[in-house]
Amino acid sequence: MAAPAAVGAPGKRRQPGAPPVAARPRRVRSVDVAVVAGYLGLAVLLTSRQWGRPDRLFHQDNDQMLFEWMLARAARAVTAGENPLHSAALNAPDGVNLMANTSVLGLGVPLTPVTLLFGTQTAFLVAVVASLAGTATAWYVLLARRLVDSRVAAAVGGLVCGFAPGMVAQAGAHLHMAAQFLAPPILALVFRPHTDRVRRHGVALGLLVAYQVFVGEELLVFLALAAGVFAVAYALADRAAARRLTPALLGRLGVGALVAGALLAYPLWFQFLGPGHYRGMPFDARGFQLDAASFTASARQTVLGDGYVPGLLSPNPTEENSFFGPGLLVLAVVVVAWLWRRPLVRALAVVGLLAALLSLGDTVRVDGASTGLPGPYRLLAGVPLLDLVVPARFALICVPVLGVLVALSLDRALALGVGVAAAGDRPGASVRLLWGGAVAAALLPLAPTPIRTVPTWPVPAFVAGGGWRAYVPAGRTLVPVPPVTGAGVSPATFWSARTGLAFTAPGGYFIGPSAADDPTARWGAPDRPTAALLRRAAETGEAPVVTDADRRQAVADLRHWRAAVLVQGGLHRGDAVRRTVDALVGPGREVDGAWVWDVRPLVG
Repeated sequence: MAAPAAVGAPGKRRQPGAPPVAARPRRVRSVDVAVVAGYLGLAVLLTSRQWGRPDRLFHQDNDQMLFEWMLARAARAVTAGENPLHSAALNAPDGVNLMANTSVLGLGVPLTPVTLLFGTQTAFLVAVVASLAGTATAWYVLLARRLVDSRVAAAVGGLVCGFAPGMVAQAGAHLHMAAQFLAPPILALVFRPHTDRVRRHGVALGLLVAYQVFVGEELLVFLALAAGVFAVAYALADRAAARRLTPALLGRLGVGALVAGALLAYPLWFQFLGPGHYRGMPFDARGFQLDAASFTASARQTVLGDGYVPGLLSPNPTEENSFFGPGLLVLAVVVVAWLWRRPLVRALAVVGLLAALLSLGDTVRVDGASTGLPGPYRLLAGVPLLDLVVPARFALICVPVLGVLVALSLDRALALGVGVAAAGDRPGASVRLLWGGAVAAALLPLAPTPIRTVPTWPVPAFVAGGGWRAYVPAGRTLVPVPPVTGAGVSPATFWSARTGLAFTAPGGYFIGPSAADDPTARWGAPDRPTAALLRRAAETGEAPVVTDADRRQAVADLRHWRAAVLVQGGLHRGDAVRRTVDALVGPGREVDGAWVWDVRPLVG
């Protein structure tokens, strides 16, 4: 999550209390091209273990399946003109409220040509590369145009903002959290250092906010909170600037709210009141917090990282959002002390410290042990919207805070070194080398390694090759076995994504209501008895005793799903499931790498 980097704040040459400087002219230099190319190359390297490997997924495989499916669904909405906010391709017969899930339409729609030409896996990897490199580039542009004179300082700051351990951890699973490239331009408009063209920039702000909603709403919540804290902290540090800039800032916010509100009125109504809406979350968000010791530890996907310590200090591998190491934190403290006179630095320090404290959750833990000390997150636990976010993700706000501080310090050191050298003092080069070495020593241990992958069972040829079409007439469904309806790995979601949503299926991996009359959130569709029976067989590896009542229930459930054929892939690991289905609906047969049960005679 991108913190508000005081984009309208003074550049490095300003003296305390001086008015903000204007944005520098837009001029692309060869160094800019080289920096962006470097960001892209690094992002491709981090995804290298999956390019050309359809048998591999990133370590949080179910999340990748979900986002591949969302990209496929966005392409279908574009090419077939279907409702982008709802889909009946999963969770038959009720469908899924996509607006209430992480549908990432803001990524999926522009990536439609990639999805159609090269498939969902390639589209997902392109989205990861674009998210990481795009976020780094956006911060680089903002730093170079508003905050620093040195392109080197801006490049290093952008590198931290786009490729910090938390960003890489999120990129392997959560596109909506890794895609932060809209945060810098939003902040550039909110904290614009001039008071003219309020309506024009307010309209642009509203358009960007609306687009961000279709990339990731959780990020927007963090952005709004951090921007508000920053604005208050900066106003207290520089009251004269606050009095001068506040009327225009409020004007831009007002115009932006009107524009975004008009564009988002129906999508947000659909999200909170439309078909398949839900309330709350299917998990206790408060349980996803960071250990205080994680801030000085090494993430598992860094050159010094391992899988043991991070597993003790974070909720799961995708939430290693702190893990900055001792060097970067010490460096940040030195920078804040060094540049404390600047209102920008003081405000950033407040935002970063508050975000770090909020990420510790309800009760502070250190090295896996509870201290009994209450965490400040308790103050937000009942606030609408904020009570739905994962506390551990507040630490993502610290990422751009640290990136901007590093950039400011490098810029100051380079300028100081030049000034000393110009005065005829030899230590000029030493100043630059000393601080550059300190920054390198802090950042090199955080160098990311390629995102880990895990094997996945391929889509059965019976499904991938279209053999199922002979069994499934219009209006009927293909039921993957077992028809997972909870948070487990969902073959329905994966097969549907990799075949371009070619068929309709029950179940799937999504968040929906517990029942038609109960909007309480849960993972997947409400359990049908047959789905629960087959899931138990898959989890235990033992086929249960099937009764006549189970068989009658199976027929009822198949009719509810409008099933035409049951399909089981991964045959070498599902003998208990296969024997259970045989007992429920009669013997199946192996066809093109899948076990198939034609249930049309049973369902009618």
